[in-house]
Amino acid sequence: MEKELEVLQSIIKRRRSVFPVSFTQEEISVESIETILESANYAPTHKLTQPWRFSVFRKEGKTRLGEELARAYKEHTPAELFLQKKYDSFGLKFQQSSCVIVLKAQLHPALLPEWEEVAALACAVQNMALTAEAMNIGAYWSSPGPVANMPEFLELQDDEKVYGVFYMGYHNAPAAEAKRTPMAQKVKWIEA
Repeated sequence: MEKELEVLQSIIKRRRSVFPVSFTQEEISVESIETILESANYAPTHKLTQPWRFSVFRKEGKTRLGEELARAYKEHTPAELFLQKKYDSFGLKFQQSSCVIVLKAQLHPALLPEWEEVAALACAVQNMALTAEAMNIGAYWSSPGPVANMPEFLELQDDEKVYGVFYMGYHNAPAAEAKRTPMAQKVKWIEA
């Protein structure tokens, strides 16, 4: 039991966002992606709605997704706010990644408030991030605004909403120390 706790804490403490610029060109196998997604399926979920939904983009699919994201950014961004660098970055990040997973939630407004479904999705993504870390795969959750303007491309159902994309790739990023303030500053104990 103690050994399991040590392994779990080690993975949790070393997990970091690893950005596509650090990804190598080594491809992540479908089996490894499925292992990561299977971990998502064990996140907590109120009323067992299991709201997490994922679209996995690989190979030419991720190129098309990057192009569509860039198009949506250009189409929905006022000219005075448009940044060419940001427009170009969409395609580059997708090229650098082995796969990109669109993160969606199926909402159940008659059963639960939206925040509970988003919390369940976030727990699912954390499970994915921890599993990826245990497999030495870098991962990064991003929430580019234009992704919300692509319902047809993403084949969103009426009850689904997009909450970002999850970039993944093998990487050569150096290990980094966690920057956290002490837990004692964030906890209030009440015993009477």
